[in-house]
Amino acid sequence: MEKKALIIIPTYNEAENIERLVQTVLNLRPAVDILIVDDDSPDGTGELAEGLSQTLAGRVFVLHRPGKLGLGTAHCAGFKWGIDQGYEQLVTMDADFSHPPEVIPVMLEKLQGASMVIGSRYVSGGRTEGWSLTRKINSWTANFLARRLMGLKPKDCTGAFRAYRSEYLKILPIEKFIAHGYASHLEALYYFELAGAGIEEMPITFVNRFQGRSKISGGEVRETLKVLIYYFLRRPKAKLSDGVGPADLPHNQ
Repeated sequence: MEKKALIIIPTYNEAENIERLVQTVLNLRPAVDILIVDDDSPDGTGELAEGLSQTLAGRVFVLHRPGKLGLGTAHCAGFKWGIDQGYEQLVTMDADFSHPPEVIPVMLEKLQGASMVIGSRYVSGGRTEGWSLTRKINSWTANFLARRLMGLKPKDCTGAFRAYRSEYLKILPIEKFIAHGYASHLEALYYFELAGAGIEEMPITFVNRFQGRSKISGGEVRETLKVLIYYFLRRPKAKLSDGVGPADLPHNQ
């Protein structure tokens, strides 16, 4: 029997946030399950997550990874686990309350008529709170370049708060992604658009984390530039996965 929705939460040093976030998400209706993907957090997040998975067995699950391997690879690991477990809908979100959990039911509802729903900071009604001018400029520039260099259409191409239908994730050539971090969101979006998948944006308020420190580094910026240049120059048109092309994709409901 297929399960409905799984919320994938990558963690690295989120001990201050994870328990409260799990309780908040589990209180949502309709009910969803949670997968925490922890990259061997030095602050004990993994141990807290393990305890939650035992106390809340059947609702909270944990993948322990041996080190900080990148947000993109954490999402890909979560996708594989969720698909293998039979979940029809997969949602990715940050662990620091930057992404508002209360809008997840709306995202899942919109997913009935789309293949991906993006919690967007840049459509009408969307906004950010607590960002410096430098971060606003960096984010705007990355999204502008993603649209110009990769040909992407959404206004928020870089956001990690997304809902996916699992049948579309199954055909993504994840093994061919060149990014390990945030830039993998650009790659997933590129292949969804290449497949002609229906993508919808809905406004959210992105609130800058108030506990812990941001995980965005200079390495993430360099990797994003690498992805932008690669897809601008190469524009890969290969089949989306072994033996599967756009004509084979499931149609939206």
